[in-house]
Amino acid sequence: MTSRYPTIAPDLLALFSARGANPVDVAVLQPADPFLDMAGEDLRRRIFLTESETGASLCLRPEFTIPVCLDHIASQAGTPRRYSYLGEVFRQRREGGNEFFQAGIEDLGDRDAPAADARSIADAHALLALALPGVPLTVTLGDQSIFEAVMAALGLPRGWRMRLARAFGSADQLAAALADLANPPKNGALPEPVAVLVADGDLDGLAAHIAAGMTEAGLSPTAGRTPQDIARRLVEKAELRSVRLSSEAFEALKSFLAIHVQLDAAAAALEGFAGSAGLSLGSALANFSERVDAVAAQGLSPAAIRYDAAFGRPLDYYTGLVFEISAGSPSSGPSARPLAGGGRYDRLLTLLGARDRIPGVGFSVWLDRIEALRGEAA
Repeated sequence: MTSRYPTIAPDLLALFSARGANPVDVAVLQPADPFLDMAGEDLRRRIFLTESETGASLCLRPEFTIPVCLDHIASQAGTPRRYSYLGEVFRQRREGGNEFFQAGIEDLGDRDAPAADARSIADAHALLALALPGVPLTVTLGDQSIFEAVMAALGLPRGWRMRLARAFGSADQLAAALADLANPPKNGALPEPVAVLVADGDLDGLAAHIAAGMTEAGLSPTAGRTPQDIARRLVEKAELRSVRLSSEAFEALKSFLAIHVQLDAAAAALEGFAGSAGLSLGSALANFSERVDAVAAQGLSPAAIRYDAAFGRPLDYYTGLVFEISAGSPSSGPSARPLAGGGRYDRLLTLLGARDRIPGVGFSVWLDRIEALRGEAA
């Protein structure tokens, strides 16, 4: 451990205690598979990997949400429960050190999602206001469930919904996916046996054909991607190329993604969009409106919170609310790098092995970025 313990740490621990978030200490060395399976591509490619003496894949913890959830499941603790943490994480980064401190709160098991979401935003905002007194802060908020409801209402097939959902949070990936949706790419013709199997959607037959070809070429079917994975991807690509969204639906999707308004105007903007596009967003819109009311009840200024329909965060486990907080006012534009980020992850604990569904929401803050700003303000 080489990182310097943050000078603001005692104040943060006091804030966590005042907000009823129990401190938790999780191991630095973590099983790698949960991160490889459930984190976003941006995080997966920055993880430091190693192996145990038995060959199990391990990694230095790259973030706290998954380890805290695994620890909660292992402890069989009841819910609702709020956990706080402050410790080092390890990632390969383009800027700054590869070993740095994060702090945050994970809120597990609260069935009142709008209230828990609003509390998470308020907790993150309070932490930054404590650490950076007098510095204006801007909250950018998105919603994965609203995006998915729009895609479903537009009639997009499952393959496209999955691709766009994976791209949500990356402007470049989303732009590329939308370009492909407007004009599906033409790939070179597949050999006749493969083309027939792909057209029929015969995954078993296609996987067997690929396995036979790999064996003939002297390649091990267990090395790298399996024949089943290759077959599934070929069929998925063919299905994606076969879909061309109508111009009306495509324009509606672009119109939705262009919504960027102050939070207290967001529900009306979404209702107006849905009405003009002839779409029903159902419970997703109702839940969004409840969250807006809950955020207002936390006393946060609506002028400092923006809703961006195209905003997401590059972690695959988010299911609803996503948010980031940056230094700067909306009028001047936020800083390039967020100081805090978080969101809702209602499926994560079940995927990690919890027997019952446990809703969750949380956030983390980058303490090295906060320390840098505190130094600049000194």
